[in-house]
Amino acid sequence: MKNYSERIMKFIFAMSAAASTVAVAIICIFLVYKGVPAIREIGLGDFLLGSTWKPTEGEFGIFPMIVGSIYVTAGAMVLGVPVGVLCAVFMARFCPRGLYKIFKPAVELLAGIPSIVYGFFGLMVIVPLMQNVIGGSGKSVLTASVLLAIMILPTVISVAESALRAVPESYYEGSLALGATHERSVFFTVIPAAKSGILAGVILGIGRAIGETMAVVMVAGNQAAVPTSLMSGVRTMTANIVLEMGYAGEGLHRNALIATAVVLFVFILIINLSFSMLKREG
Repeated sequence: MKNYSERIMKFIFAMSAAASTVAVAIICIFLVYKGVPAIREIGLGDFLLGSTWKPTEGEFGIFPMIVGSIYVTAGAMVLGVPVGVLCAVFMARFCPRGLYKIFKPAVELLAGIPSIVYGFFGLMVIVPLMQNVIGGSGKSVLTASVLLAIMILPTVISVAESALRAVPESYYEGSLALGATHERSVFFTVIPAAKSGILAGVILGIGRAIGETMAVVMVAGNQAAVPTSLMSGVRTMTANIVLEMGYAGEGLHRNALIATAVVLFVFILIINLSFSMLKREG
């Protein structure tokens, strides 16, 4: 009876894994089927390196959106990752138990807030703040980066904290036995031992930032041009898709938007492969 139950559970687990794999395969097939012919018709160079996006005139250059996505994601990483990692270190190794009972639910609540709510917060709070401090419209690369940095915090904090708590306590105790202080033991022994898990949190944060849509649409300015500064308006690849898919008719325009999704998918794939290579080297 026990072996029979184990076989059933093994079959269920295998089917679950297969369903996930099939779902990814179907998405890939759809994107390739719809997007690659559009890239071929437009021309790979004109599509990826073209600086003009005017579908009504037959110009489908997504280079400004690629640059915008990279700028916004990089800004979110620069602002959000140090805060997230340090917060995880505090919660895992320095936070009093009573304070932890407040911080942990707060981080989990932050992860559950819908992106549209983040977008409203950015539009009503961060954008006016940028207008008062820096000037201009307030909708810019910097504003989108700040908002995305807030949005990736729960992902980075949760994964990094789990990685830190998974480090064997003997590492920390051995460092103390050699005469290191609590702070040095944490920063020079525990954190290096957890670097793989911390990196996983950073990679997941990058995926969240580069794939975010609605919040970015509301605060980025949505200008289909290469940003010249942090104060410039910007349009990301995801924003370009969601802004135009509603009225894009059947034909090259819609397929070009799907091709943009192909490029975004390749970006995510490169990020994941890079993470896998870093783990293997580690």
